[in-house]
Amino acid sequence: MTRALQAACLVVILALCVPVKAGATSRIKDLTNIEGVRQNQLIGYGLVVGLNGTGDTLNNIPFTKQSLTAMLERLGVNIRGQTIRTGNVAAVMVTANLPAFGTQGTRIDVTVSAMGDAKSLQGGTLLVTPLLAADGNVYAVAQGSLAIGGFQAEGEAAKITRGVPTVGRIANGALIEREIDFTLNRLGQLRMALRNPDFTTAKRIAAAINDYIGTPSAEPIDQSTVVITVPSKSTANIVSFLTEIEQLQVEPDLPARIVIDERSGVVVIGRDVRVSTVAVAQGNLTVTVSETPEVSQPLPFARGRTRVVPRTSIGVQEDGKKMFVVREGVSLQQVVDGLNAMGIGPRDLITILQAIKAAGAIQADIEVM
Repeated sequence: MTRALQAACLVVILALCVPVKAGATSRIKDLTNIEGVRQNQLIGYGLVVGLNGTGDTLNNIPFTKQSLTAMLERLGVNIRGQTIRTGNVAAVMVTANLPAFGTQGTRIDVTVSAMGDAKSLQGGTLLVTPLLAADGNVYAVAQGSLAIGGFQAEGEAAKITRGVPTVGRIANGALIEREIDFTLNRLGQLRMALRNPDFTTAKRIAAAINDYIGTPSAEPIDQSTVVITVPSKSTANIVSFLTEIEQLQVEPDLPARIVIDERSGVVVIGRDVRVSTVAVAQGNLTVTVSETPEVSQPLPFARGRTRVVPRTSIGVQEDGKKMFVVREGVSLQQVVDGLNAMGIGPRDLITILQAIKAAGAIQADIEVM
C-alpha cells in the first residue's frame, strides 16, 4: 500500500470517527429563565385630557365624570352639582411591565387604553397616574403625551378607521418609584426554569453545566427545573458565573407533537412525528343542482294558459378516488410529500391527521388550538 493510499484511508477513518450532531443546539440562555429574574406587571387608572372632542361622553360614562370631578376638587376646584359638557377627557387604563432589577428613577414604557366611548386618544396627554402591582403597592408613576398608531376620519355618510385609535403608547412615560428587593449575589442556589419543560432537556442542561464546572453542581429535580449549587469560587460574582453558564450549547428534546388551528387551517408537524403503516383514502363528493325553468305556451287559438315548467338538472362528481399507503416509520417529509401528491389541502389534512390518530397510527400528541 502506497503512502498516498495510506494517508487517504487515514483521512476517511478520522472523518468516520467525528461525531455528527443529531439536531440543532441552543444556548441555555434561550432555553431557561432564572428564578427571580423576571418582570412584574403594573396597572393603573387615569385620565387623558386635551382630546379634540373625541373623548368620553360624560352623560353616558359616569366613572369619567366622577374621576374628573374628584381630580378638580383635589386641585381646589369645586364643581359638584354643576353640569359638565366636554368631550376632551377620557378615562383610561394604564399598563406597564416593571423590568427585573429596575432601580428608582429609571423610566419604562406604558400603554394607555380607553375604557369608555372615546373615539380617539390622538393628541391627548395622560395625567399623573400611579401604577400598582399585585401586592397593591405603587411602583411607578406615569404621565406624558400619547403616541397613537391609528386614526379615524368620518363624514356625513362614510367613515374610515385604520389601526386602533383608542390605544396609545408613551415611550419612557413612567418613572419607577419603588424597587423590588431581590439580591442575586447572595443566593447560594440558582433555579433555572425551562421554557419548554422536558425531562431529557433538563438532564442535558444539568450535564452541560456539570461538565463546564467540573463538579456535580447542577441537578434536574423535575422536567421544568434545574437547581445549581453555586461553587465557592463563584459566590463573589454570580453575574459572571451566570454569563458563562448561559452561553453553553444544549440540544433540546421535545415530544412529538402536531399543532392544529382549525380556524385558520394551519397545521404544524414536529420533527419526531412518526406514522405506522396505514392506508388513507380521501375523496370529495360534489353535487351540482341547476334550475332552468322553461315557459310553456299553448298553440294559437287553443284553449290553454301559459305556464312555467320547472327543469332541474342534478350532477354528481366524486374526486380523489385514490388510496395512499403510509409505510411504518416514515419521516415527516415523506408524509407531507405523499399527502401533497394526493392534492390534499390544509382543511382535509386536519381531518386526515385526526383520523389517523384515532386509528392509533400516529405516535404523537395532537393539540387543537
